[in-house]
Amino acid sequence: MVSEEVALQLKKMLVKPGKKISLAEYETSYKGTVLTKEEAQQLLQEGLEHLAVMQDKLYAHNRYSVLIVLQAMDAAGKDSTIKHILSGLNPTGVKVHSFKTPTSQELDHDYLWRHTLALPARGEIAIHNRSHYENVLITRVHPEYILNENLPGIYSTKDIDERFWEQRLKQINRFEKNLFQNGTIILKFFLHVSKKEQKKRFLERIDNPSKNWKFSFADIKERAHWDEYQRAYEQALQETSQDYAPWFVIPADDKWFARLAIASVIYEQFEKLTIEYPTVSAKQKEELAQGKAILLAENGKDK
Repeated sequence: MVSEEVALQLKKMLVKPGKKISLAEYETSYKGTVLTKEEAQQLLQEGLEHLAVMQDKLYAHNRYSVLIVLQAMDAAGKDSTIKHILSGLNPTGVKVHSFKTPTSQELDHDYLWRHTLALPARGEIAIHNRSHYENVLITRVHPEYILNENLPGIYSTKDIDERFWEQRLKQINRFEKNLFQNGTIILKFFLHVSKKEQKKRFLERIDNPSKNWKFSFADIKERAHWDEYQRAYEQALQETSQDYAPWFVIPADDKWFARLAIASVIYEQFEKLTIEYPTVSAKQKEELAQGKAILLAENGKDK
């Protein structure tokens, strides 16, 4: 499924563990010269067919689960990406969870509690549209939100220093490592959209009546914090991209390429797993043969 061109691009998108990054150095649009939009859509369709088979094996194997994290600035295309990837998967084995503002009940627990509740069971795939990373992204830009957590020793935003964020990033690393060691494959995608493209998509939502419902004035307010969010993402990605839970910076200005890139990463990860359909025992083979013999002996009685 993964062409040489896409494979080359994927290597550039991977955030290497321990490496300091600048998002300005990552492309926001596809800069290759080989793929056309039509060719990418064909590759994506073929890839989704392969993913459907591998998902079936994952479910039958029942030893691994898969957690897919999608993070992005507003209007980067998370919802449409989920829609296209899901089109090739069996919905009974996939959970999609979109995290909103924490409820009072959720705030009465540690910040990872609600994300733990949404984790996939063995054999399942979970897609988190926004995720536990909101707790080091939006709260980093708006530290006053942390006060709602009623944490010991945190009484004002002055108490939320750099050490606080370092500790929280380490907590996330421990959380993900524990998941990985217990059979959860973690893949994290940052849909990297340019500020220019975001403006274009916001205007489309305003000018197109069928997209008016997607527009929120709150998104315009958050756009004013663009540089702060970029810095928050840079720190989160470079501190939490690990071999067991890698981050990929996906060019998101071209939605067609973003979808292909994400599907390709998922496919490559599946390929690394040793997952097969369960082998049947001698007794089960005997029962299969007996069942077949009984069915064939009916001689049209089922008409």
